[in-house]
Amino acid sequence: MRRKLAAGNWKMNGTSAALEELATLAQAHPAPGCDILICPPSTLLHRAADTVAASAVAVGGQDCHAKTSGAHTGDISADMLRDAGATSVIVGHSERRTDHGESDAQVQAKAEAAIAAGLIAIVCVGESLEQREAGETLDLIRAQLAGSVPQSSKAETLVVAYEPVWAIGTGKVPTIEQIAEVHDFMRTELAQHLGEDTAAGVRLLYGGSVKASNAAEIFAVTNVDGALVGGASLKAADFSPIVSALEKA
Repeated sequence: MRRKLAAGNWKMNGTSAALEELATLAQAHPAPGCDILICPPSTLLHRAADTVAASAVAVGGQDCHAKTSGAHTGDISADMLRDAGATSVIVGHSERRTDHGESDAQVQAKAEAAIAAGLIAIVCVGESLEQREAGETLDLIRAQLAGSVPQSSKAETLVVAYEPVWAIGTGKVPTIEQIAEVHDFMRTELAQHLGEDTAAGVRLLYGGSVKASNAAEIFAVTNVDGALVGGASLKAADFSPIVSALEKA
């Protein structure tokens, strides 16, 4: 049985005052029926880990370098994230792929580094609006999975998040049928890539304008094991109902 996961990506948001939201979230879910993960900016990671240390909420990083150390000004290694209290790290988010030109090979190298450091790698995939309208979604997802997911991945070290680029922060959400199609497809592709047993245990998340009003419907979809949430994870009052919906799924 795959344990559900509600993950929040704060992106480039949050200063010290935001830790109060994290504490409120932890207090609201003292014994959650799913895993809860918040990925704050790196400047808050250590303090965030301390804030939730006695709770069921975990913290993670938003990106990591493929190398363990070296002359890489401004970058953070997976080992550093682990040392700061992270349990997971997001790699290959569409904003990294677009803003920093990250390739599938680079994402795979980061995922490998994360796993080697003892972190869970949350590998993101997803298509643009142009690719969706051109009927290229599944071909793109196939290529991203093959190029971004390490073949050495285990179910306990890998999470895959499907985030259609055109739905992130836009308020637009794919139809339930579209979400189901992609998640079923990802499960099948991972089985070919990693083996059926491993693929059956990998958690698949949906991300892209998830909010309290649509969470229950999305979580009812087969092969949706949770969500990777952006803006709605910044406030406990917005994210907590999403967690509650996942607990009931």
